[in-house]
Amino acid sequence: MRKGRFSQYGGQYAPETMMGALQELEREYRRWRNDPTFEAELAALLKNYAGRPSLLYYAEKMTRDLGGAKIYLKREDLNHTGSHKINNVLGQTLLAKKMGKTRVIAETGAGQHGVATATAAALMDMECEVFMGKEDTARQALNVYRMQLLGAKVHPVTSGTQTLKDAVNETMRAWVTRIADTHYVLGSVMGPHPFPTIVRDYQRIIGAEIKAQILAAEGKLPAAILACVGGGSNAIGAFYDFITDQSVRLIGCEAAGRGVDTAETAATIATGKVGIFHGMKSLFCQDDFGQIAPVYSISAGLDYPGIGPEHAMLWEKGRAEYVPVTDDEAVAAFEYLSRTEGIIPAIESAHAVAHAMTIAKEMTPEQIIVINLSGRGDKDVAAIARYKGVSLYE
Repeated sequence: MRKGRFSQYGGQYAPETMMGALQELEREYRRWRNDPTFEAELAALLKNYAGRPSLLYYAEKMTRDLGGAKIYLKREDLNHTGSHKINNVLGQTLLAKKMGKTRVIAETGAGQHGVATATAAALMDMECEVFMGKEDTARQALNVYRMQLLGAKVHPVTSGTQTLKDAVNETMRAWVTRIADTHYVLGSVMGPHPFPTIVRDYQRIIGAEIKAQILAAEGKLPAAILACVGGGSNAIGAFYDFITDQSVRLIGCEAAGRGVDTAETAATIATGKVGIFHGMKSLFCQDDFGQIAPVYSISAGLDYPGIGPEHAMLWEKGRAEYVPVTDDEAVAAFEYLSRTEGIIPAIESAHAVAHAMTIAKEMTPEQIIVINLSGRGDKDVAAIARYKGVSLYE
């Protein structure tokens, strides 16, 4: 595999002003990633601060109610800050510290990556600024205040669709103006090399834990692992250690929005085409002229018009499946898991729960499904109430 390439995807399509920073980042990452001191510091942070290993929970009531497969939930929602994002953020922020940077910046959609970045910056005494689409600041007002409470400056982005795509644009612009003291903590397995590899490596702890935990609990591998997919960091984290285990289905659940047959969708694999955007070659939702198309999802964390290059490769090679899940299906799963197991999932994670509810019934009790519950749903409760037409103040 060529450096930074996943089959035909990936690469480093970046302006000259960014190349020096990318080269520095790759050099320093290679220097520190296998350094025993760095590894020990990061392992201590993940254990003592983030709360790893996260729980692999047997969803007994859900299993009994649906019939068919035995269902486990990988509880990334129990991590400090409430999602899988802290895994990558602790790794990148510690790396930035080793590089001599004093400031970190980040994009965020649903706000979980922004909260995690602000948290790590507070812990490590670093300046922090977060770029978030104005539309998403309204949808995720709770997380905006959490970031501010942690000491971060939040910039509402008013360009374009005012969502995640535009937040990435603005963060990249901000990075090239202050490369000397600033590291861009990119939140997903996307962007120019080496970001897709770095983020994957810091998230693969999810799948490594799943494998050890399920073997300890059941003595065998699962039949399928499911995870929601926007850019794809929680999914690649859950999938990576199982890629060579051909008996395990890897299923990414995309945000179909109001349906893949409408313009209001963010299901990249289902509707996208090969293109170059945000420094990488991958699959993107595009219009008839090859321009990046506006996308929509009830989930602020999944309404990105592309997918990470490693996911594009896994799909092209047939190793992973990617299925669209609509807003209505995700909301129904959000409510179902809440009422069945007493666990309120992030609306992003609910996309994976929804598809698991469909396929579990088609499987046998000897088969096991693991759902990566990438985050908790506190941030989504008000938005789902509005979606359902429920007043919170009656």
